[in-house]
Amino acid sequence: MTEAPHNQRKMHRTAWACLGVVVGMVGLAYASVPLYDLFCKVTGFDGTPIARDSNTSDVMDRTIAVRFDANVAPGLSWRFSPEKPEVTVKLGETTTVYYKVTNTGTKPATGIATYNVQPDLAGTYFSKLECFCFTEQTLKPGETLESAVVFYIDPRLVQDSDVKDLSSITLSYTYFPSKGGQPVAEATSSTQPTVQ
Repeated sequence: MTEAPHNQRKMHRTAWACLGVVVGMVGLAYASVPLYDLFCKVTGFDGTPIARDSNTSDVMDRTIAVRFDANVAPGLSWRFSPEKPEVTVKLGETTTVYYKVTNTGTKPATGIATYNVQPDLAGTYFSKLECFCFTEQTLKPGETLESAVVFYIDPRLVQDSDVKDLSSITLSYTYFPSKGGQPVAEATSSTQPTVQ
């Protein structure tokens, strides 16, 4: 007789533990995207450039080519391009590059730019001081906007055996349609990505 209540308590504890695990897993699933995003922004993981407030690096004589890639996702009638396709910079040197984006459509459109750096391992050393990424932009038909990205390549790159011999880095931006500050996947069969 005493064994039945004991077994029942064990089953209740097991059920509560399972429920706790399920609730915890759901919570982690919801938190995983913002936590991963934060991790990438802090560490430069997966080609995510690190945002900095200032450049306190020493400028080295070593140079590296930085290429600029500009894309527009389907669903957004914009033309997007950098002022220069490539610049050569010294490690530690603060550099400013401008991009132009034009609404070629017949209606106002809102977009948001995301970015990454290739190769992925170079993201740790690509430091942005100013950027138009993740800022929602609304352009009227025919309107053109010029935006700047200010960056430097951290001289510590030469101490990393995985990337010390790197001769070029690519900074790639893609504008997506957006609503409420978030990219929206609006693929339309008649609109193809625009690469400039």
